[in-house]
Amino acid sequence: MKILLLGASGQLGWELQRSLAPLGELLAPGRAEGADLGDPDRLEALARALAPDAIVNAAAYTAVDKAESEPALARLVNTESVARLARVAKERAALLLHYSTDYVFDGSGDGPRDETAATGPLSVYGRTKLEGEQAIQASGCRHLILRTSWVYAARGGNFAKTMLRLAAEREQLRVVNDQIGAPTGAELLADGSAHALRQCLREPASGGLYHLAAQGSTSWADYARFVIDEARRQGQVLRCQEVVGIPSQDYPTPARRPLNSRLDCRRFEADFGLRLPPWEPGVRRMIRECLGGL
Repeated sequence: MKILLLGASGQLGWELQRSLAPLGELLAPGRAEGADLGDPDRLEALARALAPDAIVNAAAYTAVDKAESEPALARLVNTESVARLARVAKERAALLLHYSTDYVFDGSGDGPRDETAATGPLSVYGRTKLEGEQAIQASGCRHLILRTSWVYAARGGNFAKTMLRLAAEREQLRVVNDQIGAPTGAELLADGSAHALRQCLREPASGGLYHLAAQGSTSWADYARFVIDEARRQGQVLRCQEVVGIPSQDYPTPARRPLNSRLDCRRFEADFGLRLPPWEPGVRRMIRECLGGL
């Protein structure tokens, strides 16, 4: 079996290189080789030439605020190029695994949303990601779409590293406390993806849209407190004495964020026979891995 991985150098793509390798021949071309979602013609030609049995798209335009001023580029990457990949997958009867986001929802209410919940993106990023989902579904290709939230990894920049850097410099941090979600490790997402992809390839009738995120929920402010407390438990000396929770309106950004990013992942657990862990252990492990490089 031949698997084409796009976005291999990103946080998720880096973990997918590890988790997908045992499933078959893994191809992970870089942008210079044509794996560039900013160039749909070249991307489509590459995917067709490599003739994969599965396409795993871990690439996306993810600059949420910048997308507000670059809607055409965001749509090119998140919608048009995704539609091209779906077309190749349909032609080859290949399986397309694609990642989406909690930003397809409007963030209202307090409960977790399942896959049947009404969408209502608040930002260009969210709209283009939803349009990407819809393009895949409309193509008729075999697909597995995984919506997730608040992805982090020890590799590269992340919220936890930023909080620890600031906590070493300042006595007080002001962090948004009315946006709620589940920090989800790229490692967990990659391992769950590989398991689901293997099952879908074995069972042609399986696939579709799923939510995949760590269990539980927290606010960004409580997430910051957890990170700082855990770093101190691991021996890190930090200056910060207080994390002050503030409403989103006190931290304006070009793109609106959903307040409620809780995802109901029970369908994924039931269909793929997995138990998704709470978010805390993964963050704790990530902090341990990060501290040496801070």
